[in-house]
Amino acid sequence: MPITTCVFDAYGTLFDVSAAARIAAQEDGMEALAESWPALAEGWRRKQLEYSWMRAMTGQHCDFWQVTQDGLDWAMEARGITGAAVRERLLQLYRELAAYPEVPAMLTQLKEMGLTTAILSNGSPGMLSDAVTSAGVGDLLDAILSVESVGIFKPAAKVYDLVEERFGTRADQVLFVSSNGWDAASAKSYGFTVAWANRRGDPVDRLPGRPDHVVPDLSRITELKVF
Repeated sequence: MPITTCVFDAYGTLFDVSAAARIAAQEDGMEALAESWPALAEGWRRKQLEYSWMRAMTGQHCDFWQVTQDGLDWAMEARGITGAAVRERLLQLYRELAAYPEVPAMLTQLKEMGLTTAILSNGSPGMLSDAVTSAGVGDLLDAILSVESVGIFKPAAKVYDLVEERFGTRADQVLFVSSNGWDAASAKSYGFTVAWANRRGDPVDRLPGRPDHVVPDLSRITELKVF
């Protein structure tokens, strides 16, 4: 079946998750972040993901905003960074993440090709709405699908089910795009055609599902031989 629908993970795929710490580190009063922001951003993201996986496995769901705050608190403590003002600013910036530079043009091209576009994310509806608005890509997306409608994080299959439920499309009509290797593997095992945006140049994860395409960013998505 031809691909009719392109579905994107949000954080790290469309939106730059390091931007909050990077921007904060350049602001007055944030000198504590000047040298440590890369490590802070890495730890924050790692714990955000780990906590979502653990909550999915144990059935202790909460929304992704709580997971995001918990991950930041761990990362700040790990780096010896304190202060309510620093924490508040980092969280504010996380609600205003920019899209990666190639995203608007890529989404525009997909829409011009007549394809349906959507986000499928662990993010809570409010977080995703804020990020989409901040990035200015709302008019290039047909839907924003959040795990909150099923109450469990990826990689649970019922999350990927949301695409068919929303669009009435079969799995083999969907191109799923993620920068997370584990997400790409899970989506492939589910039955989607998958492109892994391997922004960091990592090895392919040793998991049952292997992505159909590996690209360094999203600029070449429209060139894939799937449409």
